[in-house]
Amino acid sequence: MPGIRRRPGTLVASNQGMKTKSIFRATGRCFAAGAGLAAASYAAYVGLAWVRYGEVGSAPHPEDEDRELDRFMPSYEIVERHRIRVRAPASLTFAAATDLNLQQSPLVRGIFRGREWIMRSDPAPQPVAGSVIEQMRAIGWGMLAEVPGREIVMGAVTQPWVANVVFRPLAPDEFVAFHDPDYVKIAWTLRADPVGHDESVFRTETRAIATDPSARAKFRRYWSFVSPGIIVVRWALLGPVKADAERRARDATPGFGRSDSEEERRYD
Repeated sequence: MPGIRRRPGTLVASNQGMKTKSIFRATGRCFAAGAGLAAASYAAYVGLAWVRYGEVGSAPHPEDEDRELDRFMPSYEIVERHRIRVRAPASLTFAAATDLNLQQSPLVRGIFRGREWIMRSDPAPQPVAGSVIEQMRAIGWGMLAEVPGREIVMGAVTQPWVANVVFRPLAPDEFVAFHDPDYVKIAWTLRADPVGHDESVFRTETRAIATDPSARAKFRRYWSFVSPGIIVVRWALLGPVKADAERRARDATPGFGRSDSEEERRYD
């Protein structure tokens, strides 16, 4: 309008404000789209887990067979297997796995806190300091078998669908014979298999079976919703175990893990 003057900076500030608002709107749309996609993916996974419950597939690959675990749970309704190749001897890989502290992982801590929030359970007590085996024993898991330097089998009976879950350790023979109604039996392993002299494969396997139809119905519903978090916890073991085992191998044997070209460059 005639007689009205705008300061030069006013128009610039106005344009910047509009750009900022546009950026915020675009960012909001991206977050909304991402959240919607994540929700849809999770819902699809829950449905798939529900449909596939009890379908453990064909017999495992010969390399994945576990005779120790078969002693305690030859039949099962749920199985999860994860593995990773490690450039370290099996003894070092197994030591790295059993020494691992799960609570050092922000991802794992977040998953545990998420279960507390979803199930409205009481806050978990401060975890004991130490290895994953010590931490699992502290909350009720018992050792079923051990092959020194190679494998450990842990197990418990529980009702995982309750808010404040309790794990009951049993002696190996009692675990096999346990069939009390309205419970789930769970067994899992940490295992390192040698591949030649300087390499190994780290494996972790989890099996579960309900003791009666009532428990099976409850566990099927629970597993369908929480299995993504459980699988992520198992998957989160792999990277730290590999890194720690390979570090131990390098510390134990100078030059271990370096290629010939790296060795040549080292002495140039």
